[in-house]
Amino acid sequence: MNELAASSDPLFSYGVLAIIIIVAFIAWFFVNRASVRASEQIQLLNLLLEEQKKQNALLRKLVESQSDAQDKQDPEEKRDFIRMIPER
Repeated sequence: MNELAASSDPLFSYGVLAIIIIVAFIAWFFVNRASVRASEQIQLLNLLLEEQKKQNALLRKLVESQSDAQDKQDPEEKRDFIRMIPER
């Protein structure tokens, strides 16, 4: 029994170590790739957020300018729209 334990093949242990290292590198590759993709997505989302903030600011200016224009219209013109609704 001792002879079997003492004569264990060192190539087997090196082979197992090599397989473990290869599996670890493959796992590291996929984790690293996922991390890089997540970072790119976060960067793109931040850019989209900035664009949406700019669009919201422009939309607010447009709405304010239209509301000012509607306030200057005659009240008669506002009532004309009510006349266009058919009665039931």
